[in-house]
Amino acid sequence: MSDQSYNVVSLIRKKRDGNTLTEDEISYLIRAYTDDKVPDYQMSSFLMASYLNGLNTEEAAFLTKSMLHSGIVVDLSDTPGIKVDKHSTGGVGDKLSLILAPIVASCAVPVPMISGRGLGHTGGTLDKLESIPGFTVDVDLDRYKEILQKQNLVLVGQTEEIAPADKRLYALRDVTATVESIPLIAGSIMSKKLAEGIDALVLDVKFGSGAFMKKHEDAVELAKTLVGIGEEFGKQTIAYLTNMEQPLGNAVGNWLEVKESIDCLNNEGPEDVMEITHLLAGTMIYLGKKAESVEQGIGMSRQAIEDGTALQKWIDIVEEQGGDTSVIKDPSTYPEANTVVEVTSDRDGYITEMDAFAMGMVSVELGAGRKAKEDEVDPQAGFLLNKKIGDKIEKGETIATLHTNKEEMLDTAKKGMLDAVTIRDIEPKPLRSITHRVDKDGIHDYDG
Repeated sequence: MSDQSYNVVSLIRKKRDGNTLTEDEISYLIRAYTDDKVPDYQMSSFLMASYLNGLNTEEAAFLTKSMLHSGIVVDLSDTPGIKVDKHSTGGVGDKLSLILAPIVASCAVPVPMISGRGLGHTGGTLDKLESIPGFTVDVDLDRYKEILQKQNLVLVGQTEEIAPADKRLYALRDVTATVESIPLIAGSIMSKKLAEGIDALVLDVKFGSGAFMKKHEDAVELAKTLVGIGEEFGKQTIAYLTNMEQPLGNAVGNWLEVKESIDCLNNEGPEDVMEITHLLAGTMIYLGKKAESVEQGIGMSRQAIEDGTALQKWIDIVEEQGGDTSVIKDPSTYPEANTVVEVTSDRDGYITEMDAFAMGMVSVELGAGRKAKEDEVDPQAGFLLNKKIGDKIEKGETIATLHTNKEEMLDTAKKGMLDAVTIRDIEPKPLRSITHRVDKDGIHDYDG
């Protein structure tokens, strides 16, 4: 890394005019910003120039590297095995980490998982974990390594030492309308993931109304960029494009999703959740060199559910991180929200569309999510879907059951839920859950 210093205005101008920055130029800019030598207003200009003119794959990799090395990179070389993690670009009802992490760990692949909180319409893994009484996601790095070595799995939040430049840049992107830049999103995701100490990564890149990337082609672009950066760092990376036109599974909300995850680990989960879970888990097991193909990995994933080893691993990690295992063994002992209300259909027909984004916002109104970073979330709040796209429904039949402790929000939430569901007379075509796989060799149709 060069110690040369640069004129920041010249770097901004270079990017503004659509030119390519060198590794030294990008690393200087990130380092100077992290050290408070470049003010927010200049960094904002650089972000907007990058947003409008794009960054190529090399520039995105340089940006990732600079953010990665702004803090510590965890060394997990003393933990045996190939360390594999999974990252999802976020959606509604996406509880996959809670199911696949114990599956993969029970198949002898170490899973160091550093997750985020929910913001806006998407739920965060940390909020779900914290709905388990006593479960702690805040651990120091020594304890992080200790838990991983003991359990083959650790589920924690981002510490101050990991990619601090990303934390600052993310906050700035949020207030300068530069969040949706694909290279900036990719750099943010990959700097955190690479800092965990992983050897390989599986990505679940979502598209559709409930996803960050609404358009399929944008999701393809993001997946290619993420895989390109991972491979540039010598980490085997495979991405799948998955559909977020409706919530994943039937449960949306923190404890409700944990409960659905427990159902999945007991082999009683919804089919759409299990299909994607087994594919991602099977790919992780394959990358962890415990299976000779993804297909064999999927078989091992199914086996871990059927023989109960994945559920046992989940109980072990909850106990290890201070959680109350009694609610995992018997979820019915968990207290329900004060108000549980059904939303019913006003006509006969088929459910043809669901606006997953609008449904995510309903869960926020009920108390399950945040409108601002400092908001508290209610672990009991959320909803259960009784119907999904393609289902037949009769007038008066239940579409969804709302759970909340904010009774005053019920009318808004009910209206939001009804507005988010389209019912027509003609049965719709079934949705494809998984459309493509992206790896170092390019993009491939996924026919499952």
